[in-house]
Formats: sequence, C-alpha cells, structure tokens
Amino acid sequence: WPDPGSFSEVAYSQSTGQKEQLSRCLQRGIRRVQDLCKVLQLPRVFEETAVSYFQRAVQHPSFHMVSLEKKELLGGCCVFVTCRQHNWPVTMGTICSLLYARQELFASVFLSLQKELELSVPALSLADLVKTHLNSFRLFQQAAHVPAPFVEDKEKVVARTMQVVELASETWLVTGRHPVPILTAAAFLSWQSLQPRARLPCTLGRFCRLAGVDLPPPAHLRLKELLEILLRMASQLAWLRVFKLDKKTVVKHIGDLLQHRIFLLKKAFCQEDGEEQGAAAPGEGSPSSPPAQGKGCPSGGKRQLEGGPRPLLPPCLINPRKRLRTAATSPSDSAVTGDEPISDSEVEQYLRGPEEIRAFSEAKAWP
Repeated sequence: WPDPGSFSEVAYSQSTGQKEQLSRCLQRGIRRVQDLCKVLQLPRVFEETAVSYFQRAVQHPSFHMVSLEKKELLGGCCVFVTCRQHNWPVTMGTICSLLYARQELFASVFLSLQKELELSVPALSLADLVKTHLNSFRLFQQAAHVPAPFVEDKEKVVARTMQVVELASETWLVTGRHPVPILTAAAFLSWQSLQPRARLPCTLGRFCRLAGVDLPPPAHLRLKELLEILLRMASQLAWLRVFKLDKKTVVKHIGDLLQHRIFLLKKAFCQEDGEEQGAAAPGEGSPSSPPAQGKGCPSGGKRQLEGGPRPLLPPCLINPRKRLRTAATSPSDSAVTGDEPISDSEVEQYLRGPEEIRAFSEAKAWP
C-alpha cells in the first residue's frame, strides 16, 4: 500500500466533476455560437469576437444563476452584439427566428449582456437594414414559382425602397416602430411602382409568398399609412389633380412623388408652428377678426376637417388610443344627503357679493 502522506489534497469540485460539467456547457455554447455565425455567413473575425464575448459572459457571476433558456440565448446575443459593432445589418428578429426564441426574452438577455460586460452597441442604419432585408427576397431572379412580369432588378428595388423608407422616416412612421413591417410595406410599394400595369392586382400577402418572406402582421397598417401620405402629397401636384387618385392608382406616380418629396411634404401638411403663430398675438386686430393664417395652412390654428391639411405629427398623436371608460355611478351613490363635509375653499366659492366678502372678513378679524 502507498504511504497515505503521499496523496495530494483533491478539491470538492474536482472530485464531483463540477469543472468538467461547466466545460461541457461552455463547449456546447461555443459550438452554438459558431453554428449561428456559419448560418449567417459571417466573417471569421466576427466568430472569434462572438466566442470571446460568450466566454466572458459565462464566467460573469450575473449569468451563473439564470435559467437554461436564457443561457441558450446568451450565444445569440453575443453574435448580435458583434454584428452591430461591425456594422453588419442583422435584426434582432432574425436571430430570434433562428433560435426559436421570444423577442421579449431575447431583448432582456441582450440588455443584461450589454450592461454587465459594458459593451458599446451602435445603432443600425436604415440603409444597411434595407439591403439586408431585401437580400432574402426571391423576386430578383427567374424561378418556376415566380411569374415573369414579377421578376425585378434588385438594384432598382433597393434604390426605390430606400427612398420610400426615407419618406416614412420624415413623416414619423418609423419612430418607435419595428423596422421589418415598414421595410416590407416599402419594398412592396417600390416593387409595384416599377411595373404598375402588371403588378397592381398583386396583394401584399401574395407578394410575401412569392418573395419567400414572412408577412409581419403590422405590415398592412404600415402600408395603409404610407399610401395615405402618398395620396396627400399627390394632391399638391398640378398634373395629378385631374386624376381621381386612390390607394391603387397613386402607386403609378410614386417616382414623381419621391422626386419632389421635400417640396410636396411642405405643401401637403399644415405646419404646426404656423398654427401657433396664427393663434398667438391676442392684441392684434379687432376681437371679431379671425386668427391669422399660417404659412401653407389655409385655415390657421382651427382644427381641420377630414381630408384637409393637418400638422405633420406622429401617428400616436393623430390617432391616440381610446381611454378606458370608468364605471357609471348609480343614482344612490350620486344622491346628495346634506351631511357632506364642506371645506373652507368651497365656502369661499359661494361668497360672490362685496358685502358678503366684507362681512366674512370682519367676522374672521373678531377674537
């Protein structure tokens, strides 16, 4: 038998295989990060950066006691951070679809990773996002399931979609919204406007099926908002006033509208500052005279009727959410019994005459 004093002390974690288990978890996570980078066709340097972020995150105490689901999303968050830092246009929705993850949970893990590792994550530009989103469309090459009139040049669609997205950004349609539904609606309008005669009957749903992309539920609403903006702009072009344009026929003239969009936006919408100037200056003019009209706004500060000029405001201000109705009070609850307490401020409201006020002041002055 060997001498008992020759045995070295063995740590508890080594005797139970704890380090080996952690090593297997780390190896599985690294393989998941590498596989995700291969699917996204990222450069080798991106993969190395994402793996290093994942190793740092696994060793950080904040991620030791999180759920298994969050640990599996941690690698995807590291890939997403790496893409943003290298200005590689990948959306959070793309990573979530590859990982079959809920966007709310993915966003929470991403924010925790950014905070704990003190990572700088720049915002993604719309230009890069348009190019990346349209790369997945299958309408830019001949295919058996795509009719010949529906095939379009990729560069033309990207260029026009970029202009439509810029228009949406200038009209508050992008602010606070998810970008994918807006990009889908803008790509659909751009694709239709390049060959409107053959493509106007095509619906947004069929367009997405032919392109091989998912149809986000809010895309129909974003399409409706874009068409309303285009119709209002078209009403300011002299050569288009002779036509009775609707949401179908206005698509034929998107090229002209985009070419003059800065001028048309100023003419089509009533400037909010013009309204304020028209409502200001109370001492000017006679009391019965109407308020001065703002520039580009035919009725000044008055509320416009439906179809008339209105300020260019975010949709949340134009169509605010309806407030919840409070429960109606019963007649017994609203009945006055005469026993309710009366406050001093309420008593003073009933003292209207000068004699009453004088008497009340004298009464308060008595010792």
